[in-house]
Amino acid sequence: MKKSFLLSPLVIAVFVVLIASESASALSIFDGINSARGANVPSQLFGSGSIFTTVVNILLFVVGALSVIMLIIGGLRYAISGGNSSAVTAAKNTILYAIVGLVVALLAYAAINFVINSFSGGVGTDI
Repeated sequence: MKKSFLLSPLVIAVFVVLIASESASALSIFDGINSARGANVPSQLFGSGSIFTTVVNILLFVVGALSVIMLIIGGLRYAISGGNSSAVTAAKNTILYAIVGLVVALLAYAAINFVINSFSGGVGTDI
């Protein structure tokens, strides 16, 4: 008995929403999406100023910045190693891996730029 008592207001509410949506059928779902989007928020996935381009730029900047920071740390470790062979080796490895990180970031930039240009037809989509 309690289930039917709770179910009937729910059914009535669903019908009210359906009837109200029929009267507002002139509005589309895109009107709601566009009204919910904030100011200066990109609406396209690919292309200049798009969401994907913004995310890729931020991630590539972070990877590049971390590689440069690690390059500086490796240089400082090398300078203060004092001739200790294990410290020199560790510092050289840090420098090597930081350079590899920079190269990977640059290659990722080139690859992602190529893919975005391929998807969007190459019309002004430089990241």
